[in-house]
Amino acid sequence: MKNTKNTAISFFDLKRQYHNIENEIIIKIKTIFESQKFILGDEVKNIERDIAEYCGSKYAIGVSSGSDALLAVLMALNIGHNDEIITTPFTFFATAGAITRLGAKPVFADSMLNDYNIDPNKISELITKKTKAIIPVHLYGQLCEIEKIVDIGIKYGIPVIEDAAQAIGASFNNYKAGTFGLAGCLSFFPTKNLGCFGDGGMVITNDTELYKKLKQIRVHGMGEKYLYDVIGGNFRLDELQAGILSIKLKILEKLVESRRKNAERYRINLAGCKNIILPTEKNGYFHVYNQFVIRIGDRDKIQELMKKSGIGTEKYYPLPLHLQKCFRYLNYREGDFPVSEKLSKEVLALPIYPELEISEIDYISNKLIECSDIK
Repeated sequence: MKNTKNTAISFFDLKRQYHNIENEIIIKIKTIFESQKFILGDEVKNIERDIAEYCGSKYAIGVSSGSDALLAVLMALNIGHNDEIITTPFTFFATAGAITRLGAKPVFADSMLNDYNIDPNKISELITKKTKAIIPVHLYGQLCEIEKIVDIGIKYGIPVIEDAAQAIGASFNNYKAGTFGLAGCLSFFPTKNLGCFGDGGMVITNDTELYKKLKQIRVHGMGEKYLYDVIGGNFRLDELQAGILSIKLKILEKLVESRRKNAERYRINLAGCKNIILPTEKNGYFHVYNQFVIRIGDRDKIQELMKKSGIGTEKYYPLPLHLQKCFRYLNYREGDFPVSEKLSKEVLALPIYPELEISEIDYISNKLIECSDIK
C-alpha cells in the first residue's frame, strides 16, 4: 500500500484511467487521423449502434454534448415560447438551461431527501395546459422513481425526457436509464462514467419519428444536402470522440464495478458515524455512482478541513436553480423548495473514481470522521 498521508488525493484523476488504455487510444486516434474523416463517419455510427445495444434502446443519435442532447430533443418536440417544462431545481444548470434557451419556462418540483431526485408526488399538481414535457434527472448515478413519472406522463399525454447525463448503465428492475420515457439524454463529459476527451453526448429513443427528426436537427435541420426542412443546430458528435468512447465503452462495466466497490468501502468505513448521512441505494435500483454524495452538517467547514488534509471534494450543487440569479424572473423565493434547499447546504461528494486505491478510500474516510468530530 502506498502512503497517502503525504499525498494529495484529487477529486478526479483522469490520468490514471488514461494510462491504462493509452496504447489503444493512440492507435485509435492515429487511425482516425490517417482516414481524415472527422464528421459523422463510421466511428459515430459504430458508437451509436453500441450505445443503443448497451442501453437497450432501438436508436441512438450522437450529439455534441449532454446539454445539446436536451436542447435537440426539445427542439424536435417544437418546444417554444410560453410552453412549460416540469423539472427539478436540484440539478446541473443544463437541464433548465435547455428549456429557457427555447423561450419555454422551467417549472420546478422539489426533491426527495432519500435519493436527492425529483419527487414524483409533486409533479401532478404543477401540470397545466401549457405543460409540454417532464424532464426528471437521474442524479449522481441512480434513477429517480421513473415509472411513477412515466405513468403521470401517460395519464396527461405529456412526454417524459430523461436527463440521464450522470447515469449511463444505471437501471431499475434491469431496465437502463434513458429507456423509460420518450427519450434519454446522455453526457460524455470527461468526468462522467463514460467520458470522452472533450464534449460529447447522445440521445437514445425507441421512437422512429423522433430519431429521424433528431438526425436532421443535429446537422442544422438538413434533410437532403443543402435543403432544410426544420431549423436545427450544429450538434454533431465528432469521429475522434466517438472513437475514444468505443474504447472506453468496452471497459465501462469494469469501471462501474470498481465505483460500486469503492462506494461499499465508504459505507463500511463510515457506518455508524452519526454526523454523516450516506447515500441510499433503493431496492430494485442499480446505482453507478457517478458521484458518491454524503450529507453532513457544517458542510462548507468540513470541505475546507478536508482540503487542508489534501483531499478534494465537490458540492453538487451549492445553490438550487430557483435561487440562481439568472432565474429570478421566475419569481421563486427561498423556502419554495425546502428539500432542495436543504440538500444544497449539506451535500458533499467524495472521490469515487474507479482507480482509487483502498488505502486512499480509508484515508479519506478517516479524515472525514476526524473533521466531522472537530467541526
